[in-house]
Amino acid sequence: MKEGREGILVVISGFAGTGKGTLVKGLLEKYDNYALSVSMTTRNPRPGEEDGVSYFFVSREKFEETIAAQGLIEYASYCDNYYGTPKAYVEEQLKQGKDVILEIEIQGALKIREIYPTALLLFVMPPSAQILRDRLIGRGTETPEVVKKRMDRAAQESEGIEQYDYIVVNDKIEQCIEDTHAIIEAAHCKPFRNERFIQTVREDLYRMKTETN
Repeated sequence: MKEGREGILVVISGFAGTGKGTLVKGLLEKYDNYALSVSMTTRNPRPGEEDGVSYFFVSREKFEETIAAQGLIEYASYCDNYYGTPKAYVEEQLKQGKDVILEIEIQGALKIREIYPTALLLFVMPPSAQILRDRLIGRGTETPEVVKKRMDRAAQESEGIEQYDYIVVNDKIEQCIEDTHAIIEAAHCKPFRNERFIQTVREDLYRMKTETN
């Protein structure tokens, strides 16, 4: 993490089964400039998931209390469950210069863009629709009915991909991790993220111009 630079809010979305979680885990393990925003959800934990690490698993009542207290940046309902992003942690990490990753679905991502216009939105895609379906079945954690529901949902979500800044295709996960990191690093070089630096150089150039005249 470079000293003095501000963090970027990075939103990673994608169809269920594209490997978003594996991608995020890889970024956090390989690079030291990322912080993960842990989402709150009303869905049940999957095998191996830990409360406070994978998600904050809460009741529907608790989730709705948090909404009422304006403690979420965004929230949405997906496949009969609530998902949301707690506000305080995200803003603190950005101030410290961390690139904060939010792994959220498309409804939440577009709400984030409204609140944080400079957020970087990435959409993770499978190499093909057939591979996506095979991955969902291969999990072995969902019934055929749930797999169908997720595929149907993916078809709907495909209509919103163009609203993202970049797509990342997850064919080989190591390459996907490297590609995603490269995109985020490039985003730090955008002029609007470096206005103070640009202004300092500009002022020095004009000062030198005056001194040499």
